[in-house]
Amino acid sequence: MNCLFEEVQTFKLPVFNDARGSFQESFRQDLIEKKLGKINFVQDNQSYSKYGVIRGLHYQIEPFEQSKLIRVVLGRILDIIVDLRASSKTFGEYCSIELNSDDNIQLFIPSGFAHGFAVLSKEALVSYKVDNYYSQNHEYGIIYNDSYLDIDWKISHKDIIISNKDNNLDNFDNCIKFK
Repeated sequence: MNCLFEEVQTFKLPVFNDARGSFQESFRQDLIEKKLGKINFVQDNQSYSKYGVIRGLHYQIEPFEQSKLIRVVLGRILDIIVDLRASSKTFGEYCSIELNSDDNIQLFIPSGFAHGFAVLSKEALVSYKVDNYYSQNHEYGIIYNDSYLDIDWKISHKDIIISNKDNNLDNFDNCIKFK
């Protein structure tokens, strides 16, 4: 599971199985900080979606930019990350990573990236932590079918379900970028 952005990290925390079922620590601040350095998550978010739902591509600008730690509690998603850092060598590029509840892989996306996902299973429950609070006045996004990005969401066009809000986001050329 590689992403072309070196700042994007994956974590796999252990799952302990026995005759009763399983147990896992879904979050360990010390293990995350060992890999990322000091980070303070302040809000937990969760979404439930059905097959074909695309959420995103979302981001917040300063001073409410957000880093995210994402995990799939149930199901399977295609996670999309777009580099919006104008000074980056990968500016304007995206990567996709499939996440699912069986692999127990968590994904860290730093601020400066837009994020979205498509539900590939019958249903999905996605949980994510952010290191800054939600601010409606600082929320922006890029339309999922932007021609410049040309993202393959791995869902047939006829099966895509998208909110009115997400269907009216800006294209990449007109979106606000990071320095």
